[in-house]
Amino acid sequence: MTTDLAPSHWPVYGHDWAVDFLRKSMAHRRTRHAYLLLGPQNIGKTHLAHAYAMTLMCEHEDEAARPCMQCASCKRVISGNHPDMLYSHTDDKTGALRIDAIRDVMRMIALKPFSSRYRIAIFEDFDNARPQAQDALLKTLEEPPPHAVILLLAQSTEHIMTTITSRCQILRLRPAPGDVVREVLTLHGAEAERADLIARLSNGRIGWALQALQDESILADRDQMLDMLYQAISGNRAAKFAIADELAKLPKPSVRYILETWQTYWRDLLLLTENSPVKPCNSDRRAELEQVVVRMLPEDALKALLATRELLQRTLNTNANVRLALETMFLDYPLL
Repeated sequence: MTTDLAPSHWPVYGHDWAVDFLRKSMAHRRTRHAYLLLGPQNIGKTHLAHAYAMTLMCEHEDEAARPCMQCASCKRVISGNHPDMLYSHTDDKTGALRIDAIRDVMRMIALKPFSSRYRIAIFEDFDNARPQAQDALLKTLEEPPPHAVILLLAQSTEHIMTTITSRCQILRLRPAPGDVVREVLTLHGAEAERADLIARLSNGRIGWALQALQDESILADRDQMLDMLYQAISGNRAAKFAIADELAKLPKPSVRYILETWQTYWRDLLLLTENSPVKPCNSDRRAELEQVVVRMLPEDALKALLATRELLQRTLNTNANVRLALETMFLDYPLL
C-alpha cells in the first residue's frame, strides 16, 4: 500500500509532520492502542487528538476524505457528544487526574463501541496524574481491547512513569514558527498588527493564539498579570509578599499560567538589558519595559527569570508550600 498521501485537510495548523505520521499509520493499518502527545500548554495537543479521533471514527466511504466533518460521527465529535468518546476530568483545585476518574474511563473503554469502530479516551494534563492514578491505566495498556485507543496529553514525560511511556507511541509537538502563527491568525480575520502581537505572545502555541484572537478576555487577563508583576518589582518586600499571599490562594494551574506569562516579561527585559535587536514579545508594553530596564542590570533580569522558571518547572510539581515558594522566588526579584 502506498504512503504517498494527498495534502492533509485535517483541521490542524502547524503540526503537519504529526498529521502525516498519523495518516500514514492509518494507511498501513498500524493504528496504535495508545499515544502520548507532548508539548507546552495550548500548543495544539487537544486539537490534534480530536482531529485524529474524528478521522478514526469518520463514516465517509473514501478513507482519503476522512475526516469529512459532515457525517453524523464527525459532527458528534465536534459537538463533544459522541457516545464513543471518553474524557477524564481533572480535580478543580489541584489540576490532577483522580484515580477513580481514570478507573471509570477504563471500565467504559472496555465496553464495545456504540456506533463506531473505536472507543477513544482522551486524558488531558496526564503529567499531573499521581503514580497511583497512572497505575490504574496500566492493565488496559498491557491488554487493550481491540477497539480501544487511548490518547494521553502532557507537557513532558518527566512525571509520567516509564511503564506508561514505554507502551505509548510518543509524538512531541513543537512550537510553530511565528510566520505560520501570523498566517493562521490572518486567515481567521486578524488585522496585521494584532496578528503580529498575538503571534509574539503565543510562543508558537497556535491553540493559544486562536483563543486569544476569539476571546478578548485572554489578552485582558494577560494585562492584569503583567500589571501585578510590575507592582511586585516596583514595590518593597512587603508588597511582594502580599502578592505571594494572593497568588497562593489560587489553584496551581492558575499560578502556573501567571508565571508562564511573567517569564515572557523577564525574557524581554533580559533582551533589552543586552541591547538585543530581537523585538520584545510584549511589544505593546515596550515603553514600560524601557522604563524598567534603565534601573536593572542584565544579571538582575537573568536571576529573576531563572527563579521564575525554577518555581514553574520544579516546585509547582511537588507538594511544597506554594506561598513559601513564591516568597522565595520574590527574594530573587530585583528591588527597583
